[in-house]
Amino acid sequence: MSLTPVLLGVGSNIGREVHLCAGLEALADLLREMRCSPVFESKAVGIKSGPFFNLVVAGFTTLPLAELDRRLKFIEADNGRYAPDRVGLPLDIDVLLYGDLVGNFDGLILPRAEIMKNAFVLWPLALLVPETVHPAQQRSFAELWQAAKIEQQLWPVAFNWRDQQLTPSALRDAHPAGVFAG
Repeated sequence: MSLTPVLLGVGSNIGREVHLCAGLEALADLLREMRCSPVFESKAVGIKSGPFFNLVVAGFTTLPLAELDRRLKFIEADNGRYAPDRVGLPLDIDVLLYGDLVGNFDGLILPRAEIMKNAFVLWPLALLVPETVHPAQQRSFAELWQAAKIEQQLWPVAFNWRDQQLTPSALRDAHPAGVFAG
């Protein structure tokens, strides 16, 4: 079986630490060579809610795109995403890139448009996979972040998973809470 590189956006605004850790554990069982970006806190975009924690996950999968997306929906469901009485967004996992695919794949549009619209997606991508080229923009994520003019407030936050600090203290010190980035 061939391995396809994938980039996933992961976020939560309810029980953020608990749901992100649960999501990362499930993704670790699903992906090979999984790596995580630093975690960022940001104000909600597009919905009225409390602040989000967001990060990007990189890894490899043997799953076809449709099956990967289906399993991500199960992980979200296991964390209360589709509960009828839920308030907020316990866990959101989006396929940002699947290999170099560009287009509409049974309703899943890749690369995901949020990459270019949201600092909480683009900045983590620029830190995690700076040299990776956006297949539609034909520029690296580091270049795209440098040129970005996204007006959102976000800041890196301390976050531990599997006894590892995902967000380096130097990044947190350089970008204190509430300071505009983007």
